[in-house]
Order: sequence, then C-alpha cells, then structure tokens
Amino acid sequence: MDRLRAFEVFVTVVSRGSFTRAADALETSPANVTRYVNELEAHLGTRLLNRTSRRLSLTEGGETFYARCKSILDDVAETEGLVSSASVEPRGRLRINAPVSFGILHLAPLWPEFMRKYPEVELDVALIDRVVDIVDEGYDLAIRISRAGSTSHAARKLATSRNILCASPDYLARCGYPAAPADLIEHRCIGYSYAATGDEWQLIDTERKAHAVKVNCHMHTNNGDTARAAALAGQGVIWQPTFLIGNDLRAGKLVQVLPEYRLPDIDVLALYPSRRHLSAKIRAMIDFLADAFGGVPPWDRADGD
Repeated sequence: MDRLRAFEVFVTVVSRGSFTRAADALETSPANVTRYVNELEAHLGTRLLNRTSRRLSLTEGGETFYARCKSILDDVAETEGLVSSASVEPRGRLRINAPVSFGILHLAPLWPEFMRKYPEVELDVALIDRVVDIVDEGYDLAIRISRAGSTSHAARKLATSRNILCASPDYLARCGYPAAPADLIEHRCIGYSYAATGDEWQLIDTERKAHAVKVNCHMHTNNGDTARAAALAGQGVIWQPTFLIGNDLRAGKLVQVLPEYRLPDIDVLALYPSRRHLSAKIRAMIDFLADAFGGVPPWDRADGD
C-alpha cells in the first residue's frame, strides 16, 4: 500500500463528504477510493469512518487520524514547494471569485495586463455578490470586501476603502443637509440589503463615540451600483464605499454629508485556502493585485495621481 497516497485519499473522502466526490477530485474510480480506505483501516486495525447509505462520519480514532494526516500532507506539499516553486512558472487555470461591482470597476481593467504578463495562466473569473465557500465551490482565490476578515481561510489585505454618507446636490438642495446623525431620520434613505446592522446606520464622531441611527429607507437593494444610481437621480441619502462612489464625489455628482462623522472602513482581501503552500499562479495573482492596489488605492487618488 502506498501509505502517502492512502492518506491523501482518506483526507479527500472526509473533506468532500463522500467516496464518489473524492474519486472525482482525485480523478480515479470510487472502487479505487474504497480500496485505499479499506486497506488503510486494515493496516491500522481500526475503523476510521462510519458509513451509512446517506452520510459518512469520523470515528473518534478517525478524527485524530484525519487531523494528523492533513498536517502530514500539508508538510509534504510545503516541502515540495520549497524545491520546485522557484523554477515553476505560473500556468494553468486560475478560478477567481469576486463581488460584482468591485470586479467590474477595479478588477476587469487589470486582467489584460495580468494575461500579458502571465500568458500561460488561464483566468476563470466569476462575479458573485454572495459569500462563497472557496474550497467547496472549487475556487483558487476570492476577493472579499469585509470588515471582519476571514477565520476559515488564509487572507492578505490588498487595500482599504472608506464608507461615505452622501447624496446628490439636487437632493440636498430640495431637502437640506443633515446637521447631526439624528437628522437622518427625517431624510429619504436608500438601504443596502447586506448591511450587517440593517437600517440602523452606525456613525462614529471625532471623539470615537458611536451614534446609531434607525433611518427610514424607501428603497433597499443588494447591489451598490443600484444604490448609487438612485442617489445620483436625487432619490435620497446612501452610504457606499469609495471604490464605488469615489469618482462621483470628485466630480461633484455626489456630495458627502456629515463629514465630521465616519462609518467603519472596509478591507479588500485576497482569500485562499491555505498559506502553507501556494501554487505559482495564485502567488503571482496575489502579488499582482497587491502591487496594483498598493499605497493610496486608485478609488481614493486625486485625478491624475
């Protein structure tokens, strides 16, 4: 029995949740996967998996063995990477997930340059606003806009974006400028459906005191571009990140309100399954994006910078 291969098969069965899916991932047959697991259990003299017609579960011994096998496989991959990464050129298919608005505005213009620099890499870019499980859904890399980071995946911060309260000059001429957070209650607001605090907007003053305001939203949307379009049309007050509205603020199409108050910043993160060993194509993409967004990010740069 190839013990290292048996470890790999066993770990894949557990992570994929079935013999069939493990076989697909390993490009072998379910019968071959079953044989490896049976031989491994026979070799160890203990059952590692409880099998029913509907699900698999680890035995107590299986849980301990799984954790150790996964660590061993990570160490092997890292060791191989130390030897081979310097000589391996980025190549192959690279599956990337990113939010829709950010992907269109700030990633799409970068792809041609990356493809010219790394012609052997095939990009497969999916723009989806929902939070995906990058392992289960087969992504190599995800770009995430987040305040909280990630506890389940390795992450590298690429940039920061400020959240800004704003409205169109036309709306403010008709309805006036709010002078304090509580004044927002009297204004028409446009809410973001994915906001962690819903219609309770959280503002922080110069003394770092928090102000929570329950606003009246006459429109909700799960898409920042839709909120932006409504605000540009004079339909109310929004809060959105500068990566989306930075150009509108500089052009005067939107005007910041309550500038002495701020909302929590958000980070632009590159998420990937593990930091212990990165393929050359993933490392190349992360370094490329970090360089593109380094320093003052493009959405916060003055015209011509």
